[in-house]
Amino acid sequence: MRHLPRSVLTALLTVYVVWGSTYFAIQVALQAFPPFMMIGTRFLAAGAILFAWQKWRGAANPTLSEWRDGGIVGILMLGGGTGLTACAQQYVSSGLTAVFIACSPMILSGLSGLFGDWPKRREWIGIFAGFIGAMLLASDGDFAAKPIGVLFLLGAILCWDVGSILSQKKLKMAAGGMGFASEMLIGGLFLVIVSLLKGESMTGPVTVEALTAWAYLVVAGSLLAFTAYMYLLSKVSTGLAASYAYVNPVIAVALGVLFGGEHLSFKAMLAMAVILGSVVLLTTARQTSK
Repeated sequence: MRHLPRSVLTALLTVYVVWGSTYFAIQVALQAFPPFMMIGTRFLAAGAILFAWQKWRGAANPTLSEWRDGGIVGILMLGGGTGLTACAQQYVSSGLTAVFIACSPMILSGLSGLFGDWPKRREWIGIFAGFIGAMLLASDGDFAAKPIGVLFLLGAILCWDVGSILSQKKLKMAAGGMGFASEMLIGGLFLVIVSLLKGESMTGPVTVEALTAWAYLVVAGSLLAFTAYMYLLSKVSTGLAASYAYVNPVIAVALGVLFGGEHLSFKAMLAMAVILGSVVLLTTARQTSK
């Protein structure tokens, strides 16, 4: 990875480690907050913090067209992507969810190809190797699913990937952090409205643990990792930017072994080796864009 600029490497590690560690934080936060309210308020808070920070630094407000384009991306990625995933997890096992999410880099690379940026052969090998590794890692779990859950998952992946591509290839959002803030504000607001329409209510008492987990999701999961992901989309190939889908389960399993006393099987170790090998292929496939 020595050829990667330091900013790109930092963004990659942020997406890998932070999103890989959010699985546990989400479980804790859901003990108090309902799904759509938790996700929506998380992104609303992160967007407000980032917007205020950008204004303090003297950034200009987004134009109406930039708000519109940022809103389209935010509703697709956050409303459709994370919202439909939350719906799907009521009907689909975690193992099958992981496999579906591992399809994202392939779909994202294919969509990028439609705009003239097809992955190179080495990247395709890395993408398929990562998918095989993710399937192997998830094979220890249950693959139960109801048809409605599968449809929700497919919709979530398509919304996330289409939003990712449009944000870089078609739509013109505000420059830098102000564009990311507009996405999170409108996407978060959309999810809160969905929560109110669904009539969600608190699932339990708001404990210190639940608030801490929610705050971690706001600062680390949304403010840092989501911004890092959007930055990666503008700097590296879509296959490498989306490789978090392979690495996040590895981080989650590793944290479970280190802090949760979980057992690491030989199959899981083999899957991790395959996934990390795929990341090596993706990072060495071509130089990042300047």
